[in-house]
Amino acid sequence: MEYKKITLPANKSIALIAHDNKKPDIVRWCKKHSDDLANHKLYATGTTGTVISAATGLNIEKLISGPLGGDQQVGALITEGKVDFLIFFWDPFEPMPHDPDVKALLRIAAVWNIPVACNPISADFMVTSPLFNDAFERSVPDYQSYLKTRDNTPK
Repeated sequence: MEYKKITLPANKSIALIAHDNKKPDIVRWCKKHSDDLANHKLYATGTTGTVISAATGLNIEKLISGPLGGDQQVGALITEGKVDFLIFFWDPFEPMPHDPDVKALLRIAAVWNIPVACNPISADFMVTSPLFNDAFERSVPDYQSYLKTRDNTPK
């Protein structure tokens, strides 16, 4: 796979997800950083977005609930270049019936080289980084180049 450089904009698109036992943590975290988050486009899976928005007043585009496909919606937004940053407070102690979706989402985030925070401390480090509110260059898969090489393969 070839890669190309793109620029993360100063105003990022951030996806917020939390498993049920972690929703209080993400609400506390969003309250703590609401001024910073308000400057960015926010997405969240259904229930997470609803509880964060109610507690903080942040404008959040709500997707469907994670177990119903919201995690995969976020993954699709990542591949389309519409999500630049993932805050995903997942519960390592609770088995999830949609665990394959969670793993797929984390894989997509790694493939597309987006920052991921999985707990409040990593999210604190990321949101307080000087890079958080600035443009920043990153490498992503060059899908167009990949398609060209696929078109030239013998059939």
